[in-house]
Amino acid sequence: MTRLAGKVAVITGAASGIGRACARRFAAEGCSVVLADRDEPNGRAAQAELGEPHVFVTLDVTQEAAWAAIMAATVAKFGRLDILVNSAGIGIAGDIENTTLAHWRLVNAVNSDGVFLGCRAAFGPMKAAGGGSIINISSVAGLVGDPDLPAYCASKGAVRLLTKSVALHAARQGYNIRCNSVHPSFVQTPMVDAMIANAKDPDKARKQIERASPLGRIGEADDVATACVYLASEDSKFVTGSELVVDGGTTAR
Repeated sequence: MTRLAGKVAVITGAASGIGRACARRFAAEGCSVVLADRDEPNGRAAQAELGEPHVFVTLDVTQEAAWAAIMAATVAKFGRLDILVNSAGIGIAGDIENTTLAHWRLVNAVNSDGVFLGCRAAFGPMKAAGGGSIINISSVAGLVGDPDLPAYCASKGAVRLLTKSVALHAARQGYNIRCNSVHPSFVQTPMVDAMIANAKDPDKARKQIERASPLGRIGEADDVATACVYLASEDSKFVTGSELVVDGGTTAR
């Protein structure tokens, strides 16, 4: 398992969920990983699980200066950057009548602004390394609507088209930087667990989510991480500006 041998990755949201699964899988494939998250206790626990040479860096993805700092720290530690996985994200439920402006701005700051800042910050070190792969975790909610997630849908739709713009710019400039988006459906993560737990009938909510997938189950974080390994590796060297859907067939009907 050395598809990412010699490569260096920054993975946001690495303290839990999809980001942590990506860190674990990337490390297993020979990649040196910078785990980034604002959740320092769980982020350090994730790094301790992987051991050396992997490192944890506290990162608030909404802060421009923090992105400059983590890129500088990555290059100082490993000498290069080859992969960025923008996995950090949040969701706040509420239909359009009940979503506050504060909630709207918070969700879009993390899910949309954070991805924009990450993509922009990665260009310098990736150009210096001769190229790279940017992987933006969007959602099926960036492809189809959900009546109870207007802010989340808007933010993930923004990620989808930002990805295409970044991919086209990099290709036009000849930078050898690829950029793709990944669109999971419901995946067993702390965010989904909390959503189920907060439902009026958690057991019913879980069963509804399971039935939404033609495969009849909730996805696993590793299902998404495996897809990200493909996009990070040379196996996908001719893939850019694409949408990789990992949803158990949810959007096929």
